[in-house]
Amino acid sequence: MLLRCLPILFAALVWTAAAMPGFADDEAVIDRWYAALLAADRAGLADLLSDDARIDLADLGVEQGKQEFLDSMDEWEVSVKGAAIRHRIEKSEGGVSTVIACYDFPGNDLLMQETFTIAGERITASSQATVAENCDSF
Repeated sequence: MLLRCLPILFAALVWTAAAMPGFADDEAVIDRWYAALLAADRAGLADLLSDDARIDLADLGVEQGKQEFLDSMDEWEVSVKGAAIRHRIEKSEGGVSTVIACYDFPGNDLLMQETFTIAGERITASSQATVAENCDSF
């Protein structure tokens, strides 16, 4: 019985191993994104965003290009002082990752769903929307 299952197990192992590098690469990009975002690291964020990146802030009804997003970092830097960001990848497939992120600000917290489209090691698109006004379900 085991010998009959061996080819199937081997094929599943090969398929899983082939799929994992893309996920690992996307995960590394996303980890670097949140670290740079928390530090308001303009150079780090600029390096992670493709030149034609689009950032959709759904709750605000705003879509920004790379430069517009980077220009907003002065205001963000003040907001994020003393904050923490926790995140987990819910799904990653075909260069698109869906992340649940908890933004722990000193006075409040927000639970967000964020989607990243990643090509190579650059974010080409990002969208975010509030899931809850607190992180209780994180």
